[in-house]
Amino acid sequence: MRMIENEYHVPVLLNASVDDMIVDKNGVYVDVTFGGGGHSRYILNNLDRGRLIAFDQDVDAENNLIEDDRFTFVRQNFSFMKNYLRMIPGSFPVDGILADLGVSSHQFNTAERGFSFRFDADLDMRMNQDVIKTAKDVLMQYEEADLRYVFKVFGELSNAHKIAYRVVKNREDKEVKTIEDLKVLMSGLYMPHKGNTFFAKLFQALRIEVNDEMKALENFLNQSTESIKQGGRLSVITYHSLEDRMVKRFIKSGNIEGKQEKDFYGNLIRPFKEVNRKPIVPSDEEIKTNNRARSAKLRVAERI
Repeated sequence: MRMIENEYHVPVLLNASVDDMIVDKNGVYVDVTFGGGGHSRYILNNLDRGRLIAFDQDVDAENNLIEDDRFTFVRQNFSFMKNYLRMIPGSFPVDGILADLGVSSHQFNTAERGFSFRFDADLDMRMNQDVIKTAKDVLMQYEEADLRYVFKVFGELSNAHKIAYRVVKNREDKEVKTIEDLKVLMSGLYMPHKGNTFFAKLFQALRIEVNDEMKALENFLNQSTESIKQGGRLSVITYHSLEDRMVKRFIKSGNIEGKQEKDFYGNLIRPFKEVNRKPIVPSDEEIKTNNRARSAKLRVAERI
């Protein structure tokens, strides 16, 4: 397993995401994206008799488990959070939930995981290595219309139709198995000086599709309504507009469509209220020390 950094992952917006979430130092909290454990360790450091339950679907995250009687780890996608919380005695509802939706540095920097176009490796991109579908399967098996949707909606690529057409036309004669195969195939579909931006969007689209990320986020947000007690808080860090838009709409309206319902007196019916009206973003200093933080946005909401 080849890596280029010693750090598994540098936690983004660490203080703000945790400090604004903890309302009771003796409460029960959840970190649904454990990863390297940076946020989880900081949460535990700020609790007294409180407890922390952490989720992560990546088996590699188990290498970072915390030895603390107050800590419980669940190797599972946060899409199933509510059911697992119900199975842990005294853990439902909780006082706060944190989600850092970014891909970990470990996943980006482990070449064979296939998340980064900096390396040549198999087109994988699975966050949960127990599932079957990979990025290669998406490229080799999806219909052209479905590929066009993935690239346009999840990657926000303006030439999604050209990309999808080329993938389908090419695969009749040549299998696209590796990152280098994909790079060669995409030649001429982007301006040379915008190559990094193009491939970042392309890889984002494939990763979201492989891991069904938007559906998982929708499920998680909907479950948070029942899972957080009144006065508890939801803290979510997003990294691209699709995620942020969904979280923003959910906090404002209680649903991902942003449909605002009102009671008989004209008051909004919603389960959360914003703690900060505008998203919190990293400081210039944090971005300087951790470049992956540059697109992060934090939204914190309180259960009404």
